[in-house]
Amino acid sequence: MDFLPTADQLELQRGVRSLLDARFPLERLAAVAAAEPRQTAGYDETLWQALTETGVFALRTDLELGLAEAALVFEELGRAVVPGPLVGTFLSASRGAGAVTVLETQALPLLVAHLDVADAVLLFDESEVRWATGVVGETVASPLDPLTPLTEVAEVPAGRVIATGGAATRMRLEGAVLTAALQVGLATRLTELAVDYAKTREQFGRPIGSFQAVKHLCADMFVRTELARVAVHAAAVTLDDPTAEGAERAGSGAKLLADEAAVTNGRSAVQVHGGMGFTWEVPVHFLLKRAWVHATEFGTADDHAEDLALLL
Repeated sequence: MDFLPTADQLELQRGVRSLLDARFPLERLAAVAAAEPRQTAGYDETLWQALTETGVFALRTDLELGLAEAALVFEELGRAVVPGPLVGTFLSASRGAGAVTVLETQALPLLVAHLDVADAVLLFDESEVRWATGVVGETVASPLDPLTPLTEVAEVPAGRVIATGGAATRMRLEGAVLTAALQVGLATRLTELAVDYAKTREQFGRPIGSFQAVKHLCADMFVRTELARVAVHAAAVTLDDPTAEGAERAGSGAKLLADEAAVTNGRSAVQVHGGMGFTWEVPVHFLLKRAWVHATEFGTADDHAEDLALLL
């Protein structure tokens, strides 16, 4: 088992980054968040089509690649703060559907992201996964992340069972690893934003990055990101190997470290930006809010910490 990304995998990742830098720069976030109607705010149909045509959601079904490649691609999607039901669509690619969102039926209230643009919903129960269409609910007026519109569903839809037992566990684990990869991308971009600002913002006639306290903040952000990146890639490689043991432990560890990296880096980036970090004009808040949302998906930090404790 090789835990280092290959040259081809890194080239794939660079290609996706180039596409996203050109099609969805951070400067577009505020405009997309303010789009109307509010139910579909945060969803860029042109970008989604470009991702589909590039094969982002069909890496496994059409290109016959694995979760390791998908994790590298999802890291770039997180770094660009791409909105939309990314994980559900990837997990459902073999079913030939368009955009597919996710509903975790054990979490209350029952909230579904991007329901208005989704063709179907993956329902994750404790022991099975179901497929549902025609799901309706009430739009949440002020979601935490303006790029992730939410709909509250009154009751769990019935749906059709598509996975049970080990297959359902595997599907949930893949969703956790892909979400962790999105978090690594967010943590990476937050580190870049903090470092760039520290290099250019001056105080007392010197860049604030020259002060030891700011250096420590940025260094800690980098270390958290790299630890999470290694854990996510190792989990993806482990899941790609049917003979490997410890997949659940690797997946829970990756999600736990990635959530911590993204959320803590978000807070640190706000701190590095000082008073500007709390303003709408600085894009840091978009990344921090997205990190908070992802931290509730496919298991919280507490959930994965308890799972790890049971597995160790």
